Amino acid sequence: MVQASLATRSHSFDLVRNEIDQTIKQAETSLERFQENRDQPEELQNCADYLNQLRGIFILVELKGASRLCQETLALTEDMPAGAEADTRLTAMNSALFTLRRYTEYYHQQREDHPELLLPAINDLREARQEKPYPESWFFNPGVGEHPNFCADLPLAPLADKDGEQEAFTRRMRLTFQIALLGILKDRNPEISKKLMARAARGFARLTQGTPKGQLWCLFTIVANTMLDRAMGFTKARKRLLMQLERQARDIVYVGKPAMDKPAPDSLLMELVYLLYRSGSGNPEVVRVLSAYQLAPSKFPDSMMEAHARRLYGLGADVLKSLSQALQEELNQLKDRLDIIERGLEPDLAELSAIGEGLDRVANTLRMLDLDQLARLSADEASRLRQWEEEDRLPGEDELYRLAGSVLAIEDAVMQFVHRGITPETDAMAAAANTGEASVYLQEAIWVVADEARSALTLAKRAITAFLESDYDKLHLANLPGTLHSIWGGLELISDSQAAQVIARIAGSIQQQLLDAREAPSEQVLEALADALTSLEYYIESIGRNEERNPDLLRLAESSLDGVGL
Repeated sequence: MVQASLATRSHSFDLVRNEIDQTIKQAETSLERFQENRDQPEELQNCADYLNQLRGIFILVELKGASRLCQETLALTEDMPAGAEADTRLTAMNSALFTLRRYTEYYHQQREDHPELLLPAINDLREARQEKPYPESWFFNPGVGEHPNFCADLPLAPLADKDGEQEAFTRRMRLTFQIALLGILKDRNPEISKKLMARAARGFARLTQGTPKGQLWCLFTIVANTMLDRAMGFTKARKRLLMQLERQARDIVYVGKPAMDKPAPDSLLMELVYLLYRSGSGNPEVVRVLSAYQLAPSKFPDSMMEAHARRLYGLGADVLKSLSQALQEELNQLKDRLDIIERGLEPDLAELSAIGEGLDRVANTLRMLDLDQLARLSADEASRLRQWEEEDRLPGEDELYRLAGSVLAIEDAVMQFVHRGITPETDAMAAAANTGEASVYLQEAIWVVADEARSALTLAKRAITAFLESDYDKLHLANLPGTLHSIWGGLELISDSQAAQVIARIAGSIQQQLLDAREAPSEQVLEALADALTSLEYYIESIGRNEERNPDLLRLAESSLDGVGL
């Protein structure tokens, strides 16, 4: 029955495909005329009429995402303001018509309607009207009556409340959540941010277990672990969802028990359930939640949705691929010429001129792409080559290495066009071309320190676990302070004093609270040490991956130690 419905819809679409294309073209022409002459409101009205016609066609062939896009675009034509606000609306309308054309091509090829692919374009239109954007689950309607118990299969250790320890734990979990959220908003260390988010979610689930708000945090714990397991990304809608959850965490910190006794909004719970559905995960805890809503994991999971979205919105992807290949060919020729000069094989000053001209061409192309830093780097190197030619000399070894470093930096940026697009981060790669970051030996030293530090922290966690399981046998910890102190020295050698200071505090705390103390350590002290070690481990992980270091992770480790007076 479903297959028959799909076939009928596809057949209906084929019958009106030409009319859709023609109507979109007419709408674009009318809008273009209105943009050229704002004193012709009838052209804007013509565009609105064509959009209304398109909306009717899409309703007829049951493409609800396309019909909603037409409806939101129509809303922008009403009461068109003057000035910059009108320009913003007209830009959004142009983009919507372009997306509409691309989606009809997409549906014609795929024969599958995925309205959620159009949600970013729909929300852009709503934001242009200063309306609240739709949530990611806008097209998701499982028809639910009651929510299941999300905490049923989630083992949570009880949290004791002694001398305000619960309050310190609450603030530490919120800080963990905030650092993870900040990393996500800045698109920094996504995997580490997900791990922090999962840790904070579980902490709040422990804190609120047995209360109505506990259901929200148990569900979010499952979602956070699933997003980490399935390598799901963070869209604008998901970032807005996380900010809503941060407000829930803030209420728990500042309001306390009344906030925990207040159930979470159904809309928030459904957003989280939608993420589990979209993940496509077959993990038991995910399947259990979805089965309560008579759902199975989506056959169009998040990874597939991202690929289809790139096809839909990434008209420039093919262009960027061709451009990247052309620039790489140019740069390969330049590297070959540099190699001839470096080897001293028939060196010719005319080669300098040829390399300079090549770099000028690359600079012009980069400038057209608004990659000003990289364009400037290429142009500066071309200028130096002309200067060497005027001085009638070949470059020295250091000068040649500097030139080669610049060419390689440009090549690295060009190779990222295809997968990452053209971003400010791409342009910023010029800044590292001729700095100390280029030292291979320094980088190798950093990797060695990071690897040794990871091993030491893993050993520390195992030793503490063995200490607890053996009824506090201190022999398991005997070598731990010395091992951590050796890592302190390595971090100092690579000029990371703040991380060295944190590891010194952890080593001192283990010595004082676990080795020298006569009584067994409190649960709060052990949790604080575990949080500090984990935060430091995530920080070291970013060093080993040559990613931007996140000092907030060190601040989180220090906060964990401060909270219990370590």
